[in-house]
Amino acid sequence: MSALARRKRSTAVILAGIVVGMAGLSYASVPLYRLYCQITGQGGTTQVAEAAPAQASDAVMTIRFDANLARGMPWRFWPAERSTRVRVGEPNIVTFVAENPTTRAITGHATFNVTPEKVGIYFDKIECFCFTEQVLQPGQRVEMPVQFFVDPGILDDPDTRGVGTITLSYTFFETPESGATGTN
Repeated sequence: MSALARRKRSTAVILAGIVVGMAGLSYASVPLYRLYCQITGQGGTTQVAEAAPAQASDAVMTIRFDANLARGMPWRFWPAERSTRVRVGEPNIVTFVAENPTTRAITGHATFNVTPEKVGIYFDKIECFCFTEQVLQPGQRVEMPVQFFVDPGILDDPDTRGVGTITLSYTFFETPESGATGTN
């Protein structure tokens, strides 16, 4: 094999490796970005915790609740209460309500975030309906709890000083497994 042929072959192998590497990175980018957001709280992504801290602070924050439905999701969905005042570090339980007014079973999955986005790293959920898919039968109405706390570290972060209100927002999407027919 001539030197020119070896260089062409080496160039082709390198270019093929770059293409395969770029395809792999694009495939992995969504899960990697999701992991990055979960670790850093970027984009208002909340954290998951096993338990609340042993001791709560005397500092109090207002937590507002927001419930939305994605386009085409026929459920009704709302927070049982619009807001609550919580002590930082203290575990709290709130309830969201979902209702399926249709004549078919529908599976839904909730996405979530908090605003302001910079507090995502300090908003910890212990238990949430958003961790799993929810299946509602025709006409079924369910109350879905969320157990959470605000991490006391929020009080020491200069970027979160002055934050007195956090909004926890959910959006329910119909999962493809529901067999959506577009009819009620």
